Amino acid sequence: MTLNVQFYTIFMMILSGIALGAIFDVFRVLSGKLRLPRWTIPLIDIMFWIVATILVFRLLVYSNEGQLRVFVFLGIGIGICFYFALLSLWVIRLTLLVIRIVIAIYRFFRRVVELFIIKPIIGLYRLTVIILGFLVAVAIFLYKIVLQLLYPVWRLLLWMTRPLHKYFVIPAWLKKLSGKIVAIYRRLFSK
Repeated sequence: MTLNVQFYTIFMMILSGIALGAIFDVFRVLSGKLRLPRWTIPLIDIMFWIVATILVFRLLVYSNEGQLRVFVFLGIGIGICFYFALLSLWVIRLTLLVIRIVIAIYRFFRRVVELFIIKPIIGLYRLTVIILGFLVAVAIFLYKIVLQLLYPVWRLLLWMTRPLHKYFVIPAWLKKLSGKIVAIYRRLFSK
């Protein structure tokens, strides 16, 4: 392994140490902001270590074909120390800013959906209910008027056909129907 490859490898490992610190801070801030249950912390830790292992391995394969030397660990340690000494606060602030921006965008789109989709649907529903209620009230009103107009005619028809009852047998269903009409009329208009 040439000196050039070793310097390139240590530089890549310093970058991977910085990336590991940044990923750690992002996971830490996200888990704090999302208020995840305690039982998810081991899962997040496992996910962090899987991502960290894949990142370091890929950079190691890219820089020196995967040869593991002492200076690889030294480079990762230097990168992590550099990150936590100088960059950690900035990454945390940037992560919190991104979270606030995402929340603001989510609230904006939720409000837009509420104003342009949900409220018009609710308004149409309420308008439909009002119109149907009005139409039902008009229909009931017209039904009562028709019944009031037809009731005397029905009573007159029954009175006129009363002498014929001696000679003709009136079907039972017609007697029931006339009784129901009289009962409906009394229920609607006797108040």
